[in-house]
Amino acid sequence: MNHFQFVASIAERDVIRYTPAGIPVVTAKLQHQSEQTEAGIKRLVEFEITAFAAGEISGRLNQAGLGEMLKFSGFMARRNRNSKSLVFHIVDFESVV
Repeated sequence: MNHFQFVASIAERDVIRYTPAGIPVVTAKLQHQSEQTEAGIKRLVEFEITAFAAGEISGRLNQAGLGEMLKFSGFMARRNRNSKSLVFHIVDFESVV
């Protein structure tokens, strides 16, 4: 199973572009910060990750406010076929209340 879910804010967002097939896509940088427990010890976890949204979700991501805390769901995949680096593919997100 490849399912990744976390709370993050949108740090940066590119403008919507369209694939040759006409599908809208947006690339963004997401920032996460939380406190996690590992081996009984609390630790601060911080990371920035490149995210990719395609189709209907790209329009929603484009309208979300920069810095807004959101709960993202999606999966990890290689940036491209020959790459070893990963990109988070957003499937859904919702506001954190």
